[in-house]
Amino acid sequence: MTMMFRFLLFHLLLHCSTQTLGVKIESVPVLNSDGFIQTEPEETVSLICRSETDEELVWLRNGAVVNLKEGNKKGLSTVCVTPVIYKDNDATFTCHLSGNTTVRDSVTLRVTYPPSLSGSEEVAVENGAELVLQCDIWANPPVSSVSWTLNGSTVDLLANGFTVSNDGFTSKLTTDRVDESLHEGTYQCTATSPTYGNHSKTFNVTVTETTMKFPMMPMIAGLVVVCLTALLAVVSRWDRITKVTHKTQTTQRQTLTHYRLNFLMLYFSPDSAASEYWPK
Repeated sequence: MTMMFRFLLFHLLLHCSTQTLGVKIESVPVLNSDGFIQTEPEETVSLICRSETDEELVWLRNGAVVNLKEGNKKGLSTVCVTPVIYKDNDATFTCHLSGNTTVRDSVTLRVTYPPSLSGSEEVAVENGAELVLQCDIWANPPVSSVSWTLNGSTVDLLANGFTVSNDGFTSKLTTDRVDESLHEGTYQCTATSPTYGNHSKTFNVTVTETTMKFPMMPMIAGLVVVCLTALLAVVSRWDRITKVTHKTQTTQRQTLTHYRLNFLMLYFSPDSAASEYWPK
């Protein structure tokens, strides 16, 4: 009987101790019915961890320690997530006692957002060129469906020569060769979200005449070849060019020296044999 009493007393004391040492996280906004803090990008989430002791509290974000300022650790500690970003989705915040990591509480963020579809875009494409229309459908929760229309009617993929691709982030409507009679008009991409409803974007496609494109790259390549050929020709004949230039310079110096000697002879000896060069 005594042993049974002691056993019950021990469990009662353990229960009371656990209650005393417990920590609790409160949040703004509060938890939803699924146990998550639901929020959206650019919003603010405030987390408050309370303890009935003066022991320091530790915050973790996905297992990594959150730096806290002094005075924001004992008894009551707060963490503010602002602004909320896309990467905060499924982020788990945990608060525990510094001296007993088993005494803890955790909350998880659920960041929701609609697909980024709105407005209209003007698209000009040449006849015979490729046409690619793209819609950003990234959303949380993911969109349930994506549809494309042309002038108010569902796009006929087979008749109009279109293909549609969807990787969960973007939806693309593509045709390899534009035909004005088939492809000019107003397109609309509509994504349906189970949370945010329908979101759409419009594309006004105009088909223009084919223009002759200047072959820039072949022209540049041709100029490079010509320049390199000329450079190689100069390098291969450099010795010959140098010799001819040296010979020409030597001849010019000899001629100049001859004229100078004749001038001196005429100037200083007008009656000498050089007088034949002296003007009468």
